[in-house]
Amino acid sequence: MLSLARMPLSLLVLPSLLLATPAVAAAPHKPGDVVIERVTLQDGSGSAGRYEVGTLFVPENRTKPGSRLIGVGFARIKAPHPTGAPPVFWLPGGPGLSVLGAFTADEAHSGQGRLQHWLTFGAVGDVVVVEQRGYTRRGEMLEAMSEDLPLEQPGSVRADTLAMRALARKAIAENPDKDLSGYDITEFAADVDDLRRALGYKKISLFGGSFGSQWSLAVMRLHPESVARAVLSCVEPLNNGYDMPSHVFAALQRIAYDADRDPGLAPYLPSGGLMGAVRALHQRFAAAPVRVQVRDDAGGARTVVLGAEDLQLALTSHTQEGEQWPAFILSLYHGHYEAWAREVIEERQASKTKLIGPLVDSSLGTTAAREHQLRTDPAVEWLGTWNFESNIASASDWPTRDMGDALREPVESSIPVVFVNGDWDTSTPVENTLSLLPYFPNGRAILVHRAGHDGTFYQLREAPTVKKALYEFLKTGKRVSLPLEVTLPLPQFEVPPFAPPARGEKAGEPRK
Repeated sequence: MLSLARMPLSLLVLPSLLLATPAVAAAPHKPGDVVIERVTLQDGSGSAGRYEVGTLFVPENRTKPGSRLIGVGFARIKAPHPTGAPPVFWLPGGPGLSVLGAFTADEAHSGQGRLQHWLTFGAVGDVVVVEQRGYTRRGEMLEAMSEDLPLEQPGSVRADTLAMRALARKAIAENPDKDLSGYDITEFAADVDDLRRALGYKKISLFGGSFGSQWSLAVMRLHPESVARAVLSCVEPLNNGYDMPSHVFAALQRIAYDADRDPGLAPYLPSGGLMGAVRALHQRFAAAPVRVQVRDDAGGARTVVLGAEDLQLALTSHTQEGEQWPAFILSLYHGHYEAWAREVIEERQASKTKLIGPLVDSSLGTTAAREHQLRTDPAVEWLGTWNFESNIASASDWPTRDMGDALREPVESSIPVVFVNGDWDTSTPVENTLSLLPYFPNGRAILVHRAGHDGTFYQLREAPTVKKALYEFLKTGKRVSLPLEVTLPLPQFEVPPFAPPARGEKAGEPRK
C-alpha cells in the first residue's frame, strides 16, 4: 500500500526558477511557464521516493496570436546520481493515454508498476513523462459522447463513418470556448520542445511506443536539433496512422502458425487450421447475418444482429495478447457467439470519446498514394476499411488543419534510433519499422518474434541483457550488445470455454 504527501515546490518562469508565493502563484501565466509540485510516495516497506509533478502552460494554437493558454501535465524523476546523459522524455501512446495517475493518492497503488518502470530509467539519467494536450490531468480532458448505434441491424463502416461525422459536429458545438484546431501533431511536438527549454535541457532522448512513437517522430522531424537519440517501440510512422490491411492480416497468420501446433487447441481446429476457421467464418457471414440473444445483468433478453462487417472488425479483436486470439476465433467458428454479442452490444452503446484521437488522426491523415494502397489492398476483403474510412471521410469535419505530405512522407534523419517491433502486433505491424528503417542510417531495429502491441519493450524484461543494452544506448549512444531479433517463448494459448466438439459434429450452428 502506498501513501502520498503533496506540497508545493516552485513556479518556473523562463528563464529562471522562482520560489512560489501565493501572489506569484495567482498571477496570470505566460506561454512557457511551468508550475511544479513535489510528490512523495511511500511504499509498504516505509521507503519514500520524491518526484516532481508539474504543469506546462502553452498556447492552445501557436499559429494564432493571443490564443488562450492550456495546461499540459508532466512528471520528472531525477536520476539518483548525475550521469551527464540527456534526460529521457517518455511519451505515452493513445492518443488519450493519461499516465500521471501513478503519482496520485487514489491510483498510486495500481500505478506502481508504471512508476517502477520509470524508476529504472535512473540508470540513464532524468526521466520526464509528458502527457498530451487535451487529455491531461493537469489541464483539460476533452471528451464528447457518441450516439447509440442500433442493435437490430448489422454494423457497418458506413454507419461508423456517419457517427464520426456527427461526433465532429457535436464536439465543435459543445466547445465554443475552445480552439479545437490547435490539437494537431505539430502542436504536440512543440509542447515537448517547450518543456525541454522550460526545464533547462539542451538536448533530450525520446522513448515512445505506439502513438508515442509517432509523436516522437514528429518531434524529431520538427525539432531535430533538440533530440540526441530515441528508442521507439510499436512503431507508427507519420504516414502510417492507418494500418495496411495485409500487414495486419500477416500478423494474424503468424499467430495462427503457432496456434495450429498447440496441443490444447488441436481438438477445436478444423482441417484448415485457424486460418481455415477464419475462411469458414468469412463465407458464413457473407451468406447471411446472425441474430444472437443474450441475457443482460438484470436477466433481461437483448438481441443483436451481427453481419459480415461486424466479423471484419472482430477479426483483429482479442489480439493485444496473442495467446487469447485463437480461442476467440474458434469460439465463433463453433457457433458460440454469446461473448462476442455482449462485446458488440457494449460497443454500440453511447460512450465517451477522447477528442484528441480523431483531431490528431484526421489531421495527419495519409498521402493519396498510401490511401490508394489501403483501399486496394487484397486483405480489405477480410478486414474491411474500418481502420481508416471514418477518419478519412470526416477529416473535413474536424477543425484541425491538414498536415500535408511534406510532413507525412519520411525523410532521411541522422538521429540515432533503436526501433523495437513485435511481429504479432496487429495495431502497429512490424512492416512499419521495416519501411522506416532505410531513412535512418544511424538506426537499428530489434524484431521481437511473438510480441504483440501491448508494450513490446516491456516484454523484453525477460531479456535483461537487451534492456541493459537499450539503456546503455540511451545513456551513451553506444549500440553494444543490441540484438537484431528476440524470440519470446511459446505462450500458453487459451482454449475455448467449452468442451471440444465431438468428432464429425458440424461447426457453425449458434448454441442455444
